[in-house]
Amino acid sequence: MGLRTAHRFAAAAAAALLLASACSSGSAGGGRGAASTPPPLPASPGGASGRQAAGGLGEPRELAGNLRVPWAIAFLPGGDALVTERDTARLLRVTPQGRVGEIGRVPGVEPGGEGGLLGVAVSPSFARDRLVYLYFTAASDNRVVRFRLDGALRDARPIVTGIPKGANHNGGRLAFGPDGMLYVSTGEVYRGELAQDRDSLGGKILRVTADGRPAPGNPFGTRVWTLGHRNVQGMAWDDQGRMYATEFGQDRFDEINRIEKGRNYGWPEVEGRGGRSGFTDPLLTWSTAEASPSGLAYAGGSLWAAGLRGRRLWQVPLDGGRAGRPVAHLEDRYGRLRAVVRAPDGALWVTTSNHDGRGSPRSGDDRILVIPVR
Repeated sequence: MGLRTAHRFAAAAAAALLLASACSSGSAGGGRGAASTPPPLPASPGGASGRQAAGGLGEPRELAGNLRVPWAIAFLPGGDALVTERDTARLLRVTPQGRVGEIGRVPGVEPGGEGGLLGVAVSPSFARDRLVYLYFTAASDNRVVRFRLDGALRDARPIVTGIPKGANHNGGRLAFGPDGMLYVSTGEVYRGELAQDRDSLGGKILRVTADGRPAPGNPFGTRVWTLGHRNVQGMAWDDQGRMYATEFGQDRFDEINRIEKGRNYGWPEVEGRGGRSGFTDPLLTWSTAEASPSGLAYAGGSLWAAGLRGRRLWQVPLDGGRAGRPVAHLEDRYGRLRAVVRAPDGALWVTTSNHDGRGSPRSGDDRILVIPVR
């Protein structure tokens, strides 16, 4: 396959590559690639590293606790946030002061495995139309459903259906891009061939209008924007409108990809960097023990990726769309981290995911943390 030889990590990182996989890994076969990113800076005893990097973090503050797998966050005008709980199917409203209220349980959600109530997005014109979008696992598929939020969820309208569902790899992130289109990340539900099938919605990033139709300018005339993904759970844009996404690897390399129209990111033919014609290599990679990256945000000149198995928050400095050396923060301090979003005031909101069946819940879990970006 013309793969380049992987750079050797330090002994600890090399050993980590041999660990049995958790959320990011599975037993199905797949391609292999070579690492392309400089090794991350080692964590300091205080739980963060590389504080000389621009845009470091202040001290985390616990905003809310005793939640159950808070999977996604999206902000309303005025600063309150909508928060989904994967397994309970509850949609919550959380104020910047930490008050938590239940809007309701979303009808039609059938939680199981990694499926349930996943992504949430708020209409860019919410003040006028009151629309919110939810990605969830239903009886027969994963789907995107649009609701009107008027004290409660009303007027449910499925706008994207037929996304493959499974026990694992359901994707699930929703976000409106700078172009006003809705982006939807999906997984290949452990059927790797779906990621290369342009006629399947599995293993893709979709780009649709507010009504769920294929967005103008899509590369194949369908909802598909990019393909060859294993399981994308994080999407973000920098100040120049460049798009990035996290991706779970299988046995060797987790990724952040620079997402560009019509590109094929290689799964299942390539895991990590492959150097093969027709496939786009990742912007950077980690070992699966260091990351299992879920949510992704951009703030202060860096990408911020929440690590599940890695139990840390990764900072990736950006320079003109190029990635600098990753810096680990909060390592082992709060357990598994799921969502990370930039709040209207510039701080990061980060959720833990210790009740997701793979973590070790502590008193007060799961939590929403607020972390200033310096």
